[in-house]
Amino acid sequence: MAELGELVRRTADRLAEQQVGAVVVGIADGAAEIRGAGRAGGAVTSPPGPDTLFEIGSVTKVFTALVLARTVLAGDAALDEPLADLLPGSTVPERDGRRITLQQLATHTSGLPRLPRGMLLTALLTLRSADPYVGCTADRLLAGLARTRLRSVPGQTYHYSNLGAGLLGLALARRAGTDYATLVRREVCRPLGLADTAVVPAPEAAGRLAGGHSARRRPVAPWHLADLAGAGGLRSTGRDLAAFLRAHLGEAPAGPAEAIALTRQVEHRTSPFSWMHLGWSAHRLHPEHGGHLQVWHNGRTGGFASYTGFDPETGTAVAVLGNTDRSVDAPGAALLRTLQDGAAGRGRRGQ
Repeated sequence: MAELGELVRRTADRLAEQQVGAVVVGIADGAAEIRGAGRAGGAVTSPPGPDTLFEIGSVTKVFTALVLARTVLAGDAALDEPLADLLPGSTVPERDGRRITLQQLATHTSGLPRLPRGMLLTALLTLRSADPYVGCTADRLLAGLARTRLRSVPGQTYHYSNLGAGLLGLALARRAGTDYATLVRREVCRPLGLADTAVVPAPEAAGRLAGGHSARRRPVAPWHLADLAGAGGLRSTGRDLAAFLRAHLGEAPAGPAEAIALTRQVEHRTSPFSWMHLGWSAHRLHPEHGGHLQVWHNGRTGGFASYTGFDPETGTAVAVLGNTDRSVDAPGAALLRTLQDGAAGRGRRGQ
């Protein structure tokens, strides 16, 4: 696709007018293009590029869901296994006799609230430059969980929950006898060749860490999600996200490929046109807008924004990384639709 590079470059340039800096990934026809624009900030003196590290926020959740799928296929857990079984000695809330399962955590149908007990939503929304999750140690999370009341019966209703996703990462790590950072590196990053994706980047990568900025473009401190890292604690690069998305388009080695397939076999409908997989949200566009499938997740922290989306039917994918607390969803989804339209058009002409 000759124009792929130009489409990606234009998106990055437009984003740099809203963000301090941005990196955009576009994948179509088996090719990938990565372009950066603006300023990386932090310790990086050059413009952001394929190897610049960004906080990816809640995009972490699809990595955590893939860890779950890998664990299930290895026979070390089950999708319908109660969370309480992985957290022995802890009190896990129930409702109407229904227990929270691992699948429900990954599809946001557990009934758990969005945030851990004791965290005020207003603090998250109005003081985004400060890390609201810094105190989320396992002891505090589990103590708060024991006093948490579920919003709905587990398995019935979709309620997006950072708490649920973080508890999933914590529980899987405890079942594996390790910590989340080690587990996600072992089960996802190494098998897929993601050299830089990590909760804590390697010391030699310090010079490639982008600096985060508030919506007013003021530098802000990084976020560290402590033991809630499975909800949003990863950092990654455009190069790694391109490899991650390629894996979801069918280029993964056998073991991870089977786990990726499992994540998409699970569906929980959230509307007639949208649903949840394990970790991923998905919807189908109206026929007037092409009728394309879009599987996606976004992320925000105090100084960063991210978007990842792909379509296995047209073999297209997009990732957007920004170092400012401003959503990048709209330009990311627009680029994905442009690539989908182009791929579909070429497919019709080739018939």
